[in-house]
Parts: sequence; C-alpha cells; structure tokens
Amino acid sequence: MKFIRTDIPDVIIIEPKVFGDDRGYFIETFRQDKLEDFLGFKVGFIQDNESKSSYGVLRGLHYQLAPAAQTKLVRVIKGKVLDVAVDIRKGSPTFGSHVAVELSEQNKRQMLVPRGFAHGFVVLEDDTIFAYKVDNYYSPENDRGLAFDDASLAINWIVDKELLQLSQKDTRQPTLEQAEFFDYRTDLYA
Repeated sequence: MKFIRTDIPDVIIIEPKVFGDDRGYFIETFRQDKLEDFLGFKVGFIQDNESKSSYGVLRGLHYQLAPAAQTKLVRVIKGKVLDVAVDIRKGSPTFGSHVAVELSEQNKRQMLVPRGFAHGFVVLEDDTIFAYKVDNYYSPENDRGLAFDDASLAINWIVDKELLQLSQKDTRQPTLEQAEFFDYRTDLYA
C-alpha cells in the first residue's frame, strides 16, 4: 500500500497494490498495522457502511462532534465519486480548506478522512457503490453538517447543480460561518 499526504496533510490517499491477471484481480483494502505505522497512532474501526447511489446524488457534508467524532476510511467498490473532506478544526492552519479526490472502481484509491473534518461525496456514475469504515458509532445527537454549496468553501462538485440529488437534511445544513467546529488544539484521538 502506498500512503499519500494531500494538501491537507492529515487527509491521506491510500493506493493499494493491485495484483491482476486474466482471471481478475486481488487487493488488500485494509491493513491496520500499515495504516497505524504511517499515521503514528491507533485507529480502531468498529463499523463498515455501504451505500448505492445514482448519478448526481450528493451525500454530505457530514460530521459528528466529540465525543462521537469519526475517522472514516472511504472507497468505491463500483462506479465513481468525487470525495471531499473539509477541515473544520478551528485554529488549524488549513481551517475551511478542502481536499477533493476522485475515487473509482478503476483507480481503487481510498481516502482517510480524520476526525475534525466534514465529509461528503457526489456520485459520477449510475449504480455507484460506496463503502467506508468508521471508528465511532452513529450518534444522532452529535450529527452535524455543512452546506454543500457554501460559497466560502468553493467546492467544485463537477455535477451541474440542477442535476444534484440531495436529501432534505442536506438541503438545510448551515454554512461554515454558522456551523459548530472542533478545536484544533483538542486531541481528537484521546
């Protein structure tokens, strides 16, 4: 596995080795020991989630406040998405910045979205299957979000806005200026 730091160094792209021949392919999609060696701290994933979506579905930008904050390891099994992580750690040198990466069944890339980031993705192919691991359970009382179209975030979602499909929840999220944040100085992995 190859680990690549992005422009926001805490957001990591993971490129697994693909072993393929005329029969198909084999990849390791997760190695806890290698990930923890790279990160320098333990990550204990406790739940796997999966969604299937059609073109233009936008899910996000979501996060959970402490003590239910989540690290996510996300990937695409089938199809293609633009995956986005927004730094919402107040005091961070990259606060309000984002990373946007294409994840697909072809490139087999994964993205590690750490605690302290809002996360979302837009689906770029019909019947896309998106999977992710989390290190904390869903907590409705700590569930928060950001407006996907907040001009201050300047996210290019690639899909024309009139073709986007959002849940009611995601059409009513606050802007970055109105949102609740994490404190950059707080240890989110305690």
